[in-house]
Amino acid sequence: MRSPTAHPQAARPARVANPAMLAEVAAGLSAPQKELSPKFFYDQRGSELFEAITRLPEYYPTRTERALLAGWMPELMRQLGTRSLVELGAGNAEKSRIILDAMRATGLGELYVPIDVSATFLSQTAAQLRREYPGLAVEPAVADIAVELNLPRRIPRPALFAFLGSTIGNFYPPAAIRLLGRVRAAMGPGDRFLLGVDLRKDIARIEAAYNDSQGITAEFNRNMLLVLNHELGADFDPAAFEHRAFYDRVAHRIEMHLVSTRAQTVTIPGLESVALAEGESIRTEISAKYDRESVAELFAAAGLTIEAWPRDPETPFGLVLGAPA
Repeated sequence: MRSPTAHPQAARPARVANPAMLAEVAAGLSAPQKELSPKFFYDQRGSELFEAITRLPEYYPTRTERALLAGWMPELMRQLGTRSLVELGAGNAEKSRIILDAMRATGLGELYVPIDVSATFLSQTAAQLRREYPGLAVEPAVADIAVELNLPRRIPRPALFAFLGSTIGNFYPPAAIRLLGRVRAAMGPGDRFLLGVDLRKDIARIEAAYNDSQGITAEFNRNMLLVLNHELGADFDPAAFEHRAFYDRVAHRIEMHLVSTRAQTVTIPGLESVALAEGESIRTEISAKYDRESVAELFAAAGLTIEAWPRDPETPFGLVLGAPA
């Protein structure tokens, strides 16, 4: 893995700007509270930094979710007879392997469809999984899950659709419902949906997970500016922004911001100059925290129902199994 604190020595030439990305960035930076989508974190380096975050002692969600999966998946795969796993936001598929191992143990697993926005990272993951799981078809799908799923035409059923890591928390409720609705539309009668959700708990513990002592989350946050520099030819200076993460008690969510440390003007080709005052922030991520009632509301609005939620009161994270309503 590349050192999380190393910056590229020289900027690569900017690509021809993606019009959809340019329009989304323009809308976000012209809002009263400037905002950028967390999907812009994930170039190759951003994906590597996030994997480093998941191994930090303060960051409980990944290891807790992994333990829950290890305890439940062998039994669940036997019950469901799952033949295909479709995973949204697959990343390096580290946790997916727990599900794939349980599928393989039943002798029924045929297909794995990892969906991710980072094509390079996804290609590497798919190649590794083909070596690890001979006989399992791996068909990666590059897609922005906020817009589409880009699924293969043929998916052996029954299928398990999985959205792990509490990534659902990065979406405002209307967008989360639209995303779950797309999943519901792709499901057949015997399919199931597995959702990982971070639960409401002691606020100090939540805030510590997004303000790690090694500064890797801060580096991950600032990396978004390097992505915009590369993809859009912008001239953000990451050193002129500091990382800030805090919990909103009313909305039950963490917010991550990049705070301008001085008055500055940023140039993005094709857009008007973006002026930032000292202390002004760009919101780069929200991460909602849930309880059973709030998950049930999301599911109902998307045409899903909670079928199972093995719950340990001491566990700060939840796995929810949903079925078509």
